[in-house]
Amino acid sequence: MVTLPAQADPLDRDRLMADIARYESFGVHRYGSPGAAAALDWIAAELAAAGLAVTEQRFTIDRQYVFERGTLEVEGRKLDILPQWWIPEDRASVELTAPIAPEGLLRLSLPYDRGAYLNEGHRARLAEAFARKPAAVLLDIGHPSGEIFTYNVDQAAPSWPVPVLLVASRDVPHLRPGAMATISLRGAYRRGVDGRNIVARLDRGRGKWLVVSTPVTSWFTSTCERGPGIAGFLAMARLAKNNFAKHDLAFVATSGHEIGHGGMEHFMQHGAPPPEITAAWAHFGSSLACRDPVVTAINSSVSMAQPVERAFAQIEGIRLTGEKAAIGELRDVHAASYRHFFGMAGSHRSFHTPADGLAAVDPDLLVPMAKAFAETLSAVR
Repeated sequence: MVTLPAQADPLDRDRLMADIARYESFGVHRYGSPGAAAALDWIAAELAAAGLAVTEQRFTIDRQYVFERGTLEVEGRKLDILPQWWIPEDRASVELTAPIAPEGLLRLSLPYDRGAYLNEGHRARLAEAFARKPAAVLLDIGHPSGEIFTYNVDQAAPSWPVPVLLVASRDVPHLRPGAMATISLRGAYRRGVDGRNIVARLDRGRGKWLVVSTPVTSWFTSTCERGPGIAGFLAMARLAKNNFAKHDLAFVATSGHEIGHGGMEHFMQHGAPPPEITAAWAHFGSSLACRDPVVTAINSSVSMAQPVERAFAQIEGIRLTGEKAAIGELRDVHAASYRHFFGMAGSHRSFHTPADGLAAVDPDLLVPMAKAFAETLSAVR
């Protein structure tokens, strides 16, 4: 692990990379996991070291499935599987042998749509599969990595009537129709699952706030999905004491992104500065500095389109403004009537897969990204 002096430039590439490596070191960051808890503890310590007043904001999410392990054995091969949330509660753990066939383990393939969220189109295809009364559905999503890929879900979604088990698209050739296969799945449901956001403030008495946010939790280790955003978020916090002097500042690192945005929802209801006194909201979303981007979006409200375009002029990506820019957790910001917001979000080759590690990060993209956020925040009046 790289150790840097506390006075190192917050926008130094090595410092940004060190933060990403530190985030990766905690392992899987799924909501409710030890890795997520360790990452939140670390972020709180870094925000305090930056001279901000740090608090924890505790909340509860209705449910979480705690995945332990999953395999599919077919014709002598043992393949990894992962449930697509939400698996039936009475089959949180499953031992099952059946043929790969519509009446047994029904195979379903979905194309990768470059999205992050399970949508009504996906649900409709799954409903067609359930109508055939299988014992379980083996679902592969044609992600470019060939890895297991999973979609974000929400708390209101009902559990599936039978297990939906994700398999890597690269393993599909091994799923021969009619072959006998054995599923071994271990996991358990938790109810009333405690979570927390980390909130930090620098209240200068200005009466106008800048809010900076980033998600912390994720399906896997998710180094490039989450790491660059967290590194940029921490860089803004380290700049705060000597910059952005016209405003008070609030920073929030949220939990529960992948299972319904629970942390952001809680912050909106308890603790976010009201829209009428928020000069701008900056959001560090997913996959902000990755080697193999699939899509990158620079997002802004209509009111901030010009300063965002100036600051982000050298950063490649599609430009989205207004309602179209309200993606990821910015959809919560927009829905809560915050008129002035901006951020970035995207996906990359190993997005939402177990393969997302430090090698996916492009260090050359980190400093321009972080500087663009800092420049935009500095331009807010």
